[in-house]
Amino acid sequence: MACAVRTNWTLRRSISKLLHRRSLCTNPPAKNANIEGKGLFSASNLKTQGLSHDMSRFSWLSQHGPEFFINGDQVQVITEPAQFYQIIKLKSRKAKRRITFASLYLGTGELERDLVASVREACLSALTSGRPDFEVNILLDYTRGSRGEHNSRSMLRPLMAEFSGVKVSLFHTPDLRGILKKIVPERFNETIGLTHIKIYLFDDSFIISGANLSNDYFTNRQDRYILFNDCPELANFFNDLVKAVMSFSLSLTTDDQLSLAPDWNIHPYKGSDDGLRFKVAAREKIQSCLRLGETITDVPKTGASSDTKSSTKEADTVVYPLVQMGPFGITHDEQALLSLLRTSEPRDNILLASGYFNLTDHYMSVILSESLAKHSILMASPQANGFLGAKGLAGAIPYSYIYLAHLFYKRVSNLRQTDRIHMMEYSRDGWTFHGKGLWYYLPSQALPSLTLVGSPNFGHRSVYKDLECQVAIITKNSGLQEQLREEHVHMYSSSQNVTEATFKRRDRYVPLWTRLVTNFTKHFF
Repeated sequence: MACAVRTNWTLRRSISKLLHRRSLCTNPPAKNANIEGKGLFSASNLKTQGLSHDMSRFSWLSQHGPEFFINGDQVQVITEPAQFYQIIKLKSRKAKRRITFASLYLGTGELERDLVASVREACLSALTSGRPDFEVNILLDYTRGSRGEHNSRSMLRPLMAEFSGVKVSLFHTPDLRGILKKIVPERFNETIGLTHIKIYLFDDSFIISGANLSNDYFTNRQDRYILFNDCPELANFFNDLVKAVMSFSLSLTTDDQLSLAPDWNIHPYKGSDDGLRFKVAAREKIQSCLRLGETITDVPKTGASSDTKSSTKEADTVVYPLVQMGPFGITHDEQALLSLLRTSEPRDNILLASGYFNLTDHYMSVILSESLAKHSILMASPQANGFLGAKGLAGAIPYSYIYLAHLFYKRVSNLRQTDRIHMMEYSRDGWTFHGKGLWYYLPSQALPSLTLVGSPNFGHRSVYKDLECQVAIITKNSGLQEQLREEHVHMYSSSQNVTEATFKRRDRYVPLWTRLVTNFTKHFF
C-alpha cells in the first residue's frame, strides 16, 4: 500500500512539473538574437538553404519542432471542400505503400462510404499486385467515433475484416474516467478531451487540415487544407506521429471489441492513479518522435542531366510541425504562437481565423498588450456556426460564442485598440465555417511569408484538453505565397466587419442564462 502511495505521488509530481513548465518557457528569444546551434539556422546558413534574410526573423521556431526544408512547388493550397474530398479519394485509390488517416471521426453517409471504397480499392490493388506490406492506419477519437449505433467503427469494420493490413485505433482521453465516465452522457463526454489531429497521408504525400471526414466537410463547411506532394521525410514524420498516438490508443477488432495495443499495458481510463502513468508514458512516446532541433532537406529530384548527375530543386520553404498535447504536458504549438505574437513588429499584419471564437486568456492578453502587429480576427457568424439549430443545450453554443466575442470586443474598445485589432464574421448562404489558422504579412509585402494551418482552434480545449497538431510554413516561393494570399482573400471575402452595432442586432441577442452558463462552461467547447 505504501509503495502504491509513493508511486502515485511521484507520478503526480512528474505531471505537475511538466505542466508547470508552461509558465517558464513562454518567452521567445530576444529580438534579433544571434541564434546558433544544431537545428537553429542563422542568417548565414539561411542563404545556403535558399531562404531570404527576412525569414531569419522566424528561425526560433526550430526550438518548437523539427525543420523540414522543401520547395514551395511541392505544396498545393486547396480552397474548396469538394476539391478536398476528390483529392482524398484520388490519392487513396492510387496509394501503393500506405494510407494513414487521423481525424476526429468518420461520417456514415454516402460520401463517406465512397471514401472507404477508395481505400478498399487501394487495398485490393495491393493484394492482387503482390504488395503484402501495404498498410492502412486510421486514428479516430473514441467518444466521437463511437457515437450512436451506426458510427465510424461500423463503417470501418468490414474493411478490417477483408484486409488484415487495415488497423483502426480509437484514442480515449485519460481524463474521462471513474464517475465522470459513468455520468457524462454521450455527445457531452467529448468535452473532457479527445484527439483533434487531422492528417490524411498517402505514400509520401499528405494533407494537413482542420476538416473531419464527413459530409459537411466535403460539401459546404469551409475549412483549410494544405497538400504536400512527394515529401518523404515530412510524410514519415507525420506517419510516425499518428502511429505513436495509435500505440497508446484502443485497437478496434472486427467484432467491435476494443483492446490495448500491442506493447502497451496501461489502460487509458482504468486504474486508481487518475491516469498519471498513462500520461507520463504517452508523453515519452510522443517526445521520442518529435525530433526537436533536427534539420532535414526534403526536396524532389528534378531529373538527370547529360552527365548523369542529378540536380535538386532549390529549398525555398521551411516547414515546422507544431504539436500540442496539453494532457501530456507537450505545448510546442502554444509556445510557438505566443512567441510569434510577441515578436511581431508594428507594421506586421496578422490574420487569424478560428471557427469558434474562444481564445485562451493568455492568447487574448498577448494580442492586446504585447503584440505590436495589426490583427484581423475572423470567426463564424451565428448563421455559419455548425451548432446553430442543434437540439438541447448544444443549440445555445452559437450564442455563447457571440457573448465571448462581445466581451473581447469590449476589451479592444476600452483599450482603444480598434484601429489595430479588427474582428470579422464569416457569413455565406448555406455554408458553415470551420476555418482556422494564421497568415503573416511582413511590412510592405503584398504576399504572406508565413502561415499556420492544422487542427487547433486556439481555445482552452485546443491548448489544455485535446491532442492537436499544425504546421508553420515559411516561404519565399512566389507561387506558394500567391496561393496563400488567394486562400486568405477567398476566406475573408465572405466576411463583414464587426462593430458594437453588430452585437446590438436582434439575431445577436444572448439570453441572461446563456451568459451566466458561458462564464462557467467556456472551457468545454
